[in-house]
Amino acid sequence: MHRKDIYSAEFRNGISGLLHSGVPEPLSAEDMALKLGVRPGMRKHLRAVLERMVRDGELVRVRKTHFALGRPLDLVTGAIQCTRGGDGFVLPSDGSPDVFVPRGNLGTALPGDTVVVRLDPAPARGRDVSRTGKVIRIADRTRKAIAGTLRATRNFFYVAPIDPAYTQDFYVPDPKDAKVGDRVIIQFSDWEHRHVNPEAEILEVIGPASNPSLDTLTIIRHYGFPDKFPSDALREAEQAPRHAGAPGVRADFRDRFVFTIDPETARDFDDAISLGRDGDGRRVLGVHIADVSHFIPPGGPMDREARRRGNSVYFPDTVLPMLPEQLSNGLCSLRPNEDRLAFSAIITFSDAGVPVKREFRKSIIRSRLRLTYEQALAALKAPEGAGCPEARMGAEAVALVKRVGALSQQLRARRFAASALDMDMPEYEIVMGADGMISEIRQHLTDPAHQLIEECMIAANEAVDLELSGRGYELLRRVHEPPKPEKIRDLSANLAALGFHPGDLTKRRALAAFLKSIKGHTLEFEAMLMTLKSMKRAVYSPVPAGHFGLAKRFYAHFTSPIRRYPDLVVHRVLHASLAARANPYSHLDLASLGLACSRAEQAADQAEKALEEIKKYRFLEQQISRHKPLVYDATIMKVMNFGMFVELKQLQIQGLVHVSTMSPGFVPFDAKAQALTAGGRRYRFGEAVRVIPVSADFDKRQVDFVLADAPPAAAGRRRGRREK
Repeated sequence: MHRKDIYSAEFRNGISGLLHSGVPEPLSAEDMALKLGVRPGMRKHLRAVLERMVRDGELVRVRKTHFALGRPLDLVTGAIQCTRGGDGFVLPSDGSPDVFVPRGNLGTALPGDTVVVRLDPAPARGRDVSRTGKVIRIADRTRKAIAGTLRATRNFFYVAPIDPAYTQDFYVPDPKDAKVGDRVIIQFSDWEHRHVNPEAEILEVIGPASNPSLDTLTIIRHYGFPDKFPSDALREAEQAPRHAGAPGVRADFRDRFVFTIDPETARDFDDAISLGRDGDGRRVLGVHIADVSHFIPPGGPMDREARRRGNSVYFPDTVLPMLPEQLSNGLCSLRPNEDRLAFSAIITFSDAGVPVKREFRKSIIRSRLRLTYEQALAALKAPEGAGCPEARMGAEAVALVKRVGALSQQLRARRFAASALDMDMPEYEIVMGADGMISEIRQHLTDPAHQLIEECMIAANEAVDLELSGRGYELLRRVHEPPKPEKIRDLSANLAALGFHPGDLTKRRALAAFLKSIKGHTLEFEAMLMTLKSMKRAVYSPVPAGHFGLAKRFYAHFTSPIRRYPDLVVHRVLHASLAARANPYSHLDLASLGLACSRAEQAADQAEKALEEIKKYRFLEQQISRHKPLVYDATIMKVMNFGMFVELKQLQIQGLVHVSTMSPGFVPFDAKAQALTAGGRRYRFGEAVRVIPVSADFDKRQVDFVLADAPPAAAGRRRGRREK
């Protein structure tokens, strides 16, 4: 061991022993040197050891020149997530509130690392967070694969990550077989200091970044999704029909008119509907869900893999299913005219739409009709007493769909009367061509056919939680907590900038009333988008915290066990309760599953959005290169002295309109009003504009736009600078 290392160890032990001995804290470096008898020539080294102990969290600095023991309450350990701006949030492993870490305090931490953070005595000014801190140690480096594009300078190769959460390029000493411009998968190897770039090793070469057909594989690799099932899981799936055992005692609902409604391209049908009357003439809704738990024993190969995946992942050109296709698209799919095992929720409603009775049965069903949403909508719009040729439905089937539709609208009205949030916004589906490029972007509006399924599923999900809670069984719930007060304050300020004055939005009733009041308003989309961004994410948890958005005290996911693991867990708990058996899951099991499934869902959402973002950039780049850019409706999201950031409504992608493109002359900026004035018009936050893309850089995540009505001379100036 080097002599300095020996002295460092001695100094550490001496400092720690001194401060633990009960001497008054804090102490300066000079105080410690005197008490420890450190020679003058070694005091510089003592100060270096003190600095190292501060970085490692053993000590904390007090009044710049003094030191004290680092208390356990000062330190938090957890995984770190990073934003596009380079800041980080640490998710503590003990479940305590997140810790915001400014970019300059991240050190050499990378997204996914487990880090130790020293908390600030008070949150940093200007931050709407309860805790801020600084990374003092990397406890565990993530071994996560990172996708990026190989680039080169005159002297070295580097990889630019596709994920904007990585704000650094990675130096790669050996490009191996990769060519400049290839998409590659790398793994972190070393990072000595935050002022130099981290190093990485190339693990896999995907192929040219210019090839859009490789985009999906790139995202799959980056997020670490398994694209193949283990051989033992596939064997179990193949043997499932023979080894699943007898169906057991089941209600036979094959005489009921059961039907499904799904997207046209769907192959896994996990929910079906029926509607009848009881002896008192009350409506009896049947929500029949594929009995996946019958075919997947807990702890078996398929169950282990489903638990690891957490959910299915849907991309525009492929699906990564949670279950092998033999089950997801075959044995468990409620295909028409085939007997299938189901778990049925039978709910009886009063004339007012109030649920008055619920029952749950393992069942056998036989779907009579497979409808797409378009066919179901046509049936709902068909004249009374008539059939529906578009859906190949007779008058009896149309009448049944209409009755279910009427019940669903009644349930929907009751839900909104209870102050549920009406957050329905236009959704856009990306349709891919054979070349991997966007061929079409379809707008999906919420219609009565989608609402029919939504309300029936909500009713079943609520009924399951009510049933299990009433029986004293813990379960995995779908929890949506109210937004944080600071988020509501920000929302109120942003809405005021749009000209809205909704009052106190801290109460759900007031928030629901505001959302209802803006229906049809010219700024409805902008206000809804702001409100949506202020909400918390829904998660899975055994804690009975309710669902804020749906205005439900009891809510769990029961209706999609083919594609969501939490639903499979709920099926097992419900089956145990009906059989009067002990709960197969402890509270700790459910809490752990809830955390894992919430993270899996978030990763799937991020991956789906990441792929869509790549495709959107390619779409814009193609328009620009062909000199045929489209005109887009956009919203002004932020106004600065150099321009305004806008978000396209259709593509939901942000970019900059630079002031140099807005007018040939000077463009005044009003900081207080967040406004720019150009061409006789005042441009303010939240207003609608029409823009044209002029440049797109995926690596930098930058898009430049010009106003569709900008003067030609001004619009051309920004374009000219980018093309040089």
